[in-house]
Amino acid sequence: MENASVAEAVRRLASGKCVTCNDAKPFTVAEASERLKDLPGWVLQSGSIQKEFRFKSYLAGLDFADSLGKIAELENHHPDLFIGWRRVKVVLSTHAIRGLSQNDFVMAAKSELEYSKYEDSMRR
Repeated sequence: MENASVAEAVRRLASGKCVTCNDAKPFTVAEASERLKDLPGWVLQSGSIQKEFRFKSYLAGLDFADSLGKIAELENHHPDLFIGWRRVKVVLSTHAIRGLSQNDFVMAAKSELEYSKYEDSMRR
């Protein structure tokens, strides 16, 4: 289980809202790496942040992906979702600035909170 300070950091980050960032400057690798410290299991790769979530069933993964899609619509910030057998890979980047923005980390945190609702469906 996550320690309390990491869990609190995820909740705090997830409470943020995605904002229009057309004029934003993409985070540097160092800035992105620093922000990833609050998101266990997420990795920086090819200008994006990514994580694969595991489930006990294919349908649980589909439900999770559907839930993330609804959150993405509310936030107007859409991850790339790759659905496989008992897993969903989430890839985030900000296309408008061709890099990473705060929105990506907010959506990653929201993904973590959503995943925590699927505890009974997580693969152990």
